[in-house]
Amino acid sequence: MPTTFKKTNLYGGAIVCDLPENFADVSTIRQVPDNQEVYIDQDGFTSIIFDITQRVETSGETSIERDGRALTVHLEDLVGDDADTVKVWNTTETEFSHLPEGTPAYTLIATQTPRQPPPAPEDDPSAPPRPQRSAPDFTAIILTLVRLEREKSDVLVTINVPHIRGEYDEDEVDLELGKQGALIGDAVEYAARIWSTFEVKRWGLFGEP
Repeated sequence: MPTTFKKTNLYGGAIVCDLPENFADVSTIRQVPDNQEVYIDQDGFTSIIFDITQRVETSGETSIERDGRALTVHLEDLVGDDADTVKVWNTTETEFSHLPEGTPAYTLIATQTPRQPPPAPEDDPSAPPRPQRSAPDFTAIILTLVRLEREKSDVLVTINVPHIRGEYDEDEVDLELGKQGALIGDAVEYAARIWSTFEVKRWGLFGEP
């Protein structure tokens, strides 16, 4: 079935964009940091996170080099100590239809595969617990970075797509062959809709430039 989207207010209406209709605002059930907005699929496991952060300053001969390094810094912050479990498949420049012309934005697609504990004898009481069946085989990450130089801010849009065995068709997913599968395909659609509808209504959200 085609995805139905709805216009959604973020940060008290300071930003608006379209999100899938079946995604719920996590702040209605638990506390979310003021600089974040978190939405989760009520019928699945995918989440969409908006995060406003202080602009990351990096070195580089060109703006694209500096922005590319900033994207890497944000990805490393996102995955923490698990950076070695992440593989980036592609990175592209991204255009937001309702941001000032020339606003730098970039999107990457990556996957994170959880570490597996070493096998242990069945009768070893010190062995770590086996992963729960709901633990994902891997999580796809679609990370978009918007660079707001005047506002000294970076805006991150992260779509996390856990792939749990039995919840997806393993034969449809092989990123090395360009096969994304249904879950990642849906997430790419969500990201594209955000790029085309994301609009800042109150720039004061970012503080004084």
